[in-house]
Amino acid sequence: MDSAGQTVIPQGAEFAAALNRLWSRFLPEIEQRLAVLESAAAAATKGTLAPQQQEAAHAAAHKLAGVLGSFGLDGGTSPARETELLYSAQAVPDPGQAQLLVQLASNLRALIETRKQAQAPAQ
Repeated sequence: MDSAGQTVIPQGAEFAAALNRLWSRFLPEIEQRLAVLESAAAAATKGTLAPQQQEAAHAAAHKLAGVLGSFGLDGGTSPARETELLYSAQAVPDPGQAQLLVQLASNLRALIETRKQAQAPAQ
C-alpha cells in the first residue's frame, strides 16, 4: 500500500520477480497435484482406479485449473478442466477416456516443466 492507503501493484520486472517467488512457493503443491493426476490416469488404464483415487484426481484437477492461469500457464487451464470433467463422472473412465487422461496429464507435465525451465537460473 502507498501512503494514501492504495494497493500498489508491482510493475515490469518487479511483478515478474514476485510472480516467480510465488511460483517457487506453490510449485511443490502443483507438482503433488500433477502426481495425483498421473497416478490416477495410470490406474485408470489398468482398470484399478479406486473411487477415492478418482475423487482425489477430480479435486487435484479442479485446483490446477484454477492456479495454472494465475502463473501465466493459460494453456494448462483447459486440459485441467477437461481432466476435472472426466473424473467428475460417477462411472470409472473407460479405456478411451483413460488414454485421454494419460495424455492430458502428460500435457500438463510438459507445460509445468517448461515453466520451471524458464525460471531456472542460468548455469
